[in-house]
Amino acid sequence: QVQLVESGGGLVQAGDSLRLSCAASGRTVSTSTMGWFRQAAGKEREFLQAIRWSSGTTYYADSVKDRFTISRDNDKNTVYLEMNSLKPEDTAVYYCAATSKIYSWSSSYKIPRVYDYWGQGTQVTVSS
Repeated sequence: QVQLVESGGGLVQAGDSLRLSCAASGRTVSTSTMGWFRQAAGKEREFLQAIRWSSGTTYYADSVKDRFTISRDNDKNTVYLEMNSLKPEDTAVYYCAATSKIYSWSSSYKIPRVYDYWGQGTQVTVSS
């Protein structure tokens, strides 16, 4: 089993920045890739970014690639999501997820069901 704990969410103003963290514990060696998703009220879960533990290869959603940046610290088993120039429409619950699978088609990592483990989520609210 793998446990994921997100932190760093909160209430910010438009234009501010936030850094979310996702600490992984348990059998993390079984995971290949970590992803960040978000879900706004009444909407489907949306892929944001993903990163491979070993190579650091990243996968981005076009919608946020210019403002959000994913990174990892292998020594700490932690993945980060740096979010800049936040907008009210970024308001959502942000989740990190882990998968043990490796795909040659990078778009596979954008699909929530390929992930085996999920954190409990952290709320990000951006006021205008």
